[in-house]
Amino acid sequence: MAAFESLTSRLQSVFSKLKGKGKVTENDVTEAMREVRLALLEADVNFKVVKDFIAKVKEQAIGLEVSKSFTPGMVIIDIVNKELTELMGGTQAKLAKANKPPTVIMMVGLQGAGKTTSSGKLARLLQKSNHKPLLVACDIYRPAAIKQLQVLGEQIKAPVFAMGDQVSPVEIARNGLQFAKDNGHDYIIFDTAGRLHIDEALMDELKQIHAIVNPDEVLLVVDAMTGQDAVNVAQSFHEQLELTGVVLTKLDGDTRGGAALSVKAVTGKPIKFAAMGEKIDSLEPFHPERMASRILGMGDMLSLIEKAQAGIDAEKAAEMERKMRNAEFTFDDFLEQMEQVRKLGPLDQIMDMLPGMGKLKGNMKDMKVDERQLARVEAIVKSMTKEEKQNPDLLNHSRRKRVAAGSGVTVVEVNRLIKQFDDMRKMMKQFSSMMGPNGPKGMKGLKGGKKGLKGLMGKNMKFPF
Repeated sequence: MAAFESLTSRLQSVFSKLKGKGKVTENDVTEAMREVRLALLEADVNFKVVKDFIAKVKEQAIGLEVSKSFTPGMVIIDIVNKELTELMGGTQAKLAKANKPPTVIMMVGLQGAGKTTSSGKLARLLQKSNHKPLLVACDIYRPAAIKQLQVLGEQIKAPVFAMGDQVSPVEIARNGLQFAKDNGHDYIIFDTAGRLHIDEALMDELKQIHAIVNPDEVLLVVDAMTGQDAVNVAQSFHEQLELTGVVLTKLDGDTRGGAALSVKAVTGKPIKFAAMGEKIDSLEPFHPERMASRILGMGDMLSLIEKAQAGIDAEKAAEMERKMRNAEFTFDDFLEQMEQVRKLGPLDQIMDMLPGMGKLKGNMKDMKVDERQLARVEAIVKSMTKEEKQNPDLLNHSRRKRVAAGSGVTVVEVNRLIKQFDDMRKMMKQFSSMMGPNGPKGMKGLKGGKKGLKGLMGKNMKFPF
């Protein structure tokens, strides 16, 4: 989650200073809040939003008898976590559902924010819940906008209603709505035109479409990379159109992410979805509490578990776990596991969901996951014979030379992968004996386990890819 990387590391350094203290004075809180304030402003969070946020946190942190708490630093982190969650809407805001189908969704926003792509992604998300969405192409101005929506529709097998670019968008909207009713579509998504800036003609057209289709949702699509501008755009659209929610795009970009933290506070409207990548499946419901947890470097295990449940075969996972426990893990299993993990999305994003991973990534240069490196690993493993994959001990020097030639890499790379694979197997074996068949062997086992795990991971922990 590149959007918040620098904010996360800034906040973590503030809190690590507090964590070490047995007692936190008012001065400590003031100093910490000064640093949090600077970190948020640097992340391009709206000035007024930052001011209110700091005031709320400070009031609770100083008002609390933090000094009597065991770990005052943790109490303050908890306050910041709760307030960050509130700032982004508190709880997940679900998509509206009309009493009588179809549910009408209008996608609005400036040109280039990603409306058309987001319309396709939203249709895909609805399909996953067994809905039957219809996409309507109301952008007659941007060249190839209609074609783009049709291509997206084909990709996900969702129908697209279009009347070309010579008919007025208001007429297209009216006919599209009728088509959805006649053909049993329970959701209808209007992809409307954007402009490079807000103008009266655009707003009038949107108001006319609004009057005809009477939408249940008016979702503003905002590019997270535009920072403060995004918040100003949101305010203008809201004043004119009565937004019901926001879709944040490009949250995976290398941006400061301030829009995500400001937009709810400024418009009063919740972020309903966030796009974490280019793929058609990359639109996710927005969970404020999970996003706050990720920003504070505490990971987002819930989203990771949901991704895993959707993308990973449970039976295969159980079999894999058994093999790991019994140290029967082979290169074939390794390939299969790589394939399963890849289904979850880009590895950097997955690692960002693991608690403390951001910090680890910062400390360890080897943690940068290079997708091309994965392809090389795959090539090496696929160049092995069936017997070699099942029993890596067979791989003597001449066999390794053959594997290197077959996969277009050096023998050094083959040796490195085999060594890392061996280390991984040893680690699994040690880890499973440490955990025992019924979990950690008492507290002693757990303590020994932590120590053992630290030793296993060592300073030069590398992934086998």
